[in-house]
Amino acid sequence: MNILLVHAQPESTSLTRHLVNVARNFLEANGHSVVESDLYAMGWKAVFDGEDFPDRSDPERLSFIAESAHAFASGSQTSDVVQEQNKVLAADAVIFVFPLWWFSMPAIMKGWIERVWAYGLAYGYQDKGNAHRYGEGSFLGKRALLAVSVGGPEKDYAPRGINGCLEQLLFPITHGTLFYTGMEVLPTFAVYGSGRLDADVMPQVEAAWRNRLEGLFDDAPIPFRCQNDGSYPDRHILADHLAPGVTGLAVHTAKNE
Repeated sequence: MNILLVHAQPESTSLTRHLVNVARNFLEANGHSVVESDLYAMGWKAVFDGEDFPDRSDPERLSFIAESAHAFASGSQTSDVVQEQNKVLAADAVIFVFPLWWFSMPAIMKGWIERVWAYGLAYGYQDKGNAHRYGEGSFLGKRALLAVSVGGPEKDYAPRGINGCLEQLLFPITHGTLFYTGMEVLPTFAVYGSGRLDADVMPQVEAAWRNRLEGLFDDAPIPFRCQNDGSYPDRHILADHLAPGVTGLAVHTAKNE
């Protein structure tokens, strides 16, 4: 299989970079082809702005959706964006490896998403607006996995932990960024207390990480509800018979049914 590793951490001795190295070595040893996007080493332009559209359809007003659609359809995207899009399109799985900074991915990785996830590719599929999203789209059939280095202790991110449940903190990424495009998203691999790991703990972390990588194409993805399978009759609101009386992010995952 073809696997893309997208990672964001400038420090070569960090846990994030160690997880990247372990992943690359393990996956290649098991016959997979691995391509990396080391965002800091690439000097990735993180800001999504007018420079992304060298051939504007409307020079008077910058509409990101309209210009993204025009650039993608007309082949006038910048070369760095096209290169990353080609990596994603060639991948059977995309693994994002990053430290949890202020409860999300680093800005440079968010900027990668904003620039690479073009209209007509990651959203606005087939130029039909929101008709094909959440379980459908250009990236249908691809798998995605987050590998996150978390500074705090695991109990802080438990369902009743003071920082909030990690699964819900990452919902905008797993559900709103990846599943939105059609990807099957695996449960997050997290290493807690990442800044204070003892040397004798590292072999356990590595073993757990290899175990997750071994199941990259076999493990069950997060059971997010699909937009067009009847769960959302009007493509907006969850059907009344599903999770009745429950609100919040949890209703969009069919875990308890």
